[in-house]
Amino acid sequence: MADDRKDPYGAFNFTVELGGKSVGGFSEVGGISSENDVIEYRAGSDKTTRKLPGLKKTANISLKRGFTANMDLWDWRKKVLDGKTERRDGSINLIGEDRSTVVLTWNFTAGWPSKWEGPGLNAKNSEVAIESMEITCEDLDLKAGS
Repeated sequence: MADDRKDPYGAFNFTVELGGKSVGGFSEVGGISSENDVIEYRAGSDKTTRKLPGLKKTANISLKRGFTANMDLWDWRKKVLDGKTERRDGSINLIGEDRSTVVLTWNFTAGWPSKWEGPGLNAKNSEVAIESMEITCEDLDLKAGS
């Protein structure tokens, strides 16, 4: 009998694309989630409530990476601050164990940077300076494979 075991994917090998351009080098991605409001409804003589799906919500996607001379994320955020919001579609690709095959892709649409945070600086340690950004998006979709 063949071994049909399917191991879970590791969460450490991923790439990030914004506007069709790879902006890799992130150490952490979070907030990949969506949910619906729950609408409780009770018909006249019902003794219990029915629960219906309401508005769909997508969480902000958070990105963290080591701070470098690359100003792409800050420049994108600066456009929002200047009142010239530029929305971009993007993808987060989870890479398989072979380090070349995309096994899962989360696509988001109409994203824009709603928050940017520079590094916390402390002369008492030797940690990497980290910048972080939150991207607000309108929709999120998950696809298997590439």
